[in-house]
Amino acid sequence: MDGMLYYGVLVLLIGLAYMFFQHNSTGLLLITVVIGIYIVYSHTTGHTATEFKNEVVNSIDEEAEGFNERKGIERFDPEKMKEQVEH
Repeated sequence: MDGMLYYGVLVLLIGLAYMFFQHNSTGLLLITVVIGIYIVYSHTTGHTATEFKNEVVNSIDEEAEGFNERKGIERFDPEKMKEQVEH
């Protein structure tokens, strides 16, 4: 977010948080505060939830790559598995 849009969103969140506080809606107040903290954090550091998700997905993909070769699994055969379970 650039310029006035960033500050406008923060003012809107402060207004919503104050309104929720006045109406004793602590659940919505906490959600609003968490969203505000996330916006300030992502604006300050440049790290977003999407970036974190992409890092996790890439990490899982790298770990799963070559799993069959490392574990000595040639091919999964459901019929063979069914035979082993029945006996």
